[in-house]
Amino acid sequence: MVGNLKRFFGKNLGGYLIMLPSVILFAFFIWVPLLKNLHLSFFDVTNYDTIGDFVAFDNYKTIFANDLFIRSLLNTLQYIGWSLLIGFFVPIFLALLVNEAVHFKGIFRTALNIPNFIPGIAATAIWVYFFRSEQNGVLNSILANLGIDKVNWLYTPNWSAIPLIVLTMTWKGAGATMLIYLAALQTIDSTYYEAARIEGANMWWRLRLVTFPTLFQNMKTLLILQVIAVFQVFYEPLMLTKQNPYSYSLLQILYKTAIEDMKIDEGAAMGVIVSLMLFILTFVYLRIVNRKQKAGA
Repeated sequence: MVGNLKRFFGKNLGGYLIMLPSVILFAFFIWVPLLKNLHLSFFDVTNYDTIGDFVAFDNYKTIFANDLFIRSLLNTLQYIGWSLLIGFFVPIFLALLVNEAVHFKGIFRTALNIPNFIPGIAATAIWVYFFRSEQNGVLNSILANLGIDKVNWLYTPNWSAIPLIVLTMTWKGAGATMLIYLAALQTIDSTYYEAARIEGANMWWRLRLVTFPTLFQNMKTLLILQVIAVFQVFYEPLMLTKQNPYSYSLLQILYKTAIEDMKIDEGAAMGVIVSLMLFILTFVYLRIVNRKQKAGA
């Protein structure tokens, strides 16, 4: 046994030494705060330096009795739903268009991916001026020229801000996702399309029989990655709607509870709930990736 361990570490020692700094940094910045947060969630904490009595699951009971937390959870599910409705198929559609382009394909790829080069906060700030409720907002200026009264785009309960926020997120990230689909499309042998045409297949049947089966594995993987990313939406609603409870996300209410209201114990409990949900989604993603690798093997 000892001899086997010596041979194993002797053979792989260089690789472990290369990995060691990354493992240490990952543990220090991820696992230590995560375990600390789990610890704080079971205590009465008034500030980060003073930990009070052990309260078991009282903090968890408190947050699930908090209407704003429940609303934020439901809002986050709405973000996911709208992102799948609005944002999931846009990159696929753009990839199909660019793939069919005969001229200037490189220009189209670059132009559609430009929003991805803009920092997230700066990109959201651009949309702040589009959705401003004042008359000088871009959209309201257009409505004024058409003789239509201004619209309070992001702050009225009757008009949900969530689809508009998802629209800004789609504008920002669709180009990068499009490139992944485009790379998959360019691996398809053109003879498959020629054979489909000879058999009399129209465009829809060519997409169904040749294109979509090629994209299916990427679609499954990118779908769960999109759900994980949207689940962590934070600065978009924070910048666009600020304190509008109708657009609060889970991370936004977590930030408000732990940082603004200084309810550190409740914020820690919220962090644990969010982490558990993300662990489940990540587990699903890894299962999909493993199946994809086994299928490829």
